Amino acid sequence: MQPGRILLSCAVLVALTLPAGAAPDEDLLGKAAGYPIGKAANWFFDEGVRVGSFSRLDSFLPHYILRKAAAPLTLPKAASEPKLTYRFEKQTYSLDDFLAHQRVTGLLVIKDGQLLAERYQYDRTAADRFVSHSMAKSIVSLAIGMALTENKIASLDDTVAKYVRDLAGNPYGETAIRNILRMASGVPFNEVYDGNDDSSKFNRIRLTRDSITALRAFPTREVEQGTQFHYASNQTVVLTLLLRAVTGTSLSDYLTPRLWQPMGAEADATWIKTRDGTETGSGNFNAILRDFGRLGILLANDGAVGDRQIVPKDYLLDATDWHRQPDAFKPNKATPYFGYGYQFWLFPGEKRRFALLGVYGQSIFVDPELKLVLVITAAAKNASVGKEPFARERDALWRGIVGQYGSW
Repeated sequence: MQPGRILLSCAVLVALTLPAGAAPDEDLLGKAAGYPIGKAANWFFDEGVRVGSFSRLDSFLPHYILRKAAAPLTLPKAASEPKLTYRFEKQTYSLDDFLAHQRVTGLLVIKDGQLLAERYQYDRTAADRFVSHSMAKSIVSLAIGMALTENKIASLDDTVAKYVRDLAGNPYGETAIRNILRMASGVPFNEVYDGNDDSSKFNRIRLTRDSITALRAFPTREVEQGTQFHYASNQTVVLTLLLRAVTGTSLSDYLTPRLWQPMGAEADATWIKTRDGTETGSGNFNAILRDFGRLGILLANDGAVGDRQIVPKDYLLDATDWHRQPDAFKPNKATPYFGYGYQFWLFPGEKRRFALLGVYGQSIFVDPELKLVLVITAAAKNASVGKEPFARERDALWRGIVGQYGSW
């Protein structure tokens, strides 16, 4: 592979950027101040520092580093950019219309390993590392699949406490790993991102004490495990502790030679770490847009890079195919729209399509049959983008792109 062919030329970079014009709410998001970076106390909630913080999180929080590949996977640009359109609220729109409507910091469309479109707003560039938020949960799931294949985990039906003895006697510890993957521990947990919910309580304890103490602050189970989907970020923390226990190393060090480098990352990634030395796990993974795209390509290829299987295929199918889920976790059942697999969101429709999602609009959408990937990083108004048009228009964009290459 010729090093000079790995990265797109500067001229191509310029051509791919969004045409000049005001991005949505750029004044509210800090344009006049150069998109300032927040602090530990305000970066998540304060929209005035949202753009800067979401692309510079590792500049003010401690973190691990996942080193880039020695030979990055080439992302060739398509000979010409296709006209990508979608229907939303009885109107036909273009890709650039979507960016004009929504607080998107970066966007990629990839088909068959080729870069069809690349956009940035709010003075962000291809060199910025964007925060994943809960897209990180899906990366944790991939690590579980690898540890299972390596026999570091004997069975997904084992309880967590078999490996994390400090959780013995706690409902999280006494839950099967498979049910933690499905967000089905049965433990009540309120996550609404208002600063006063159980998620905030959990994070305060975790940041001042440790992860085990934070998990033990939730000692009861309200429904039988495995019977009901209930989204709770601390269940991904359970998986993060499990991986630390069975691998004997940080999650970042475990995944660097198994995922980040084999998939061909062109830049280092970072993962914010907590007081006890574990990665946040449920969020705070940071990578450049194209490397999120490369992750999408890997998933679209069922976990393989060429002839090399990076992510165990059968595990990945279990994680992302709604047909393999119990009824309670299928689309239109787990939620009114999405189903839920092993830390992946599953689209309705007969074909297998799935997503990695994070608050404030972070997204990787994958269609393995079409080898189609859509990556969006954003600084939306609300943590839960279903409260605003963002979620519906993003879905319309995805459906429009899928429709140009296949059928829903």
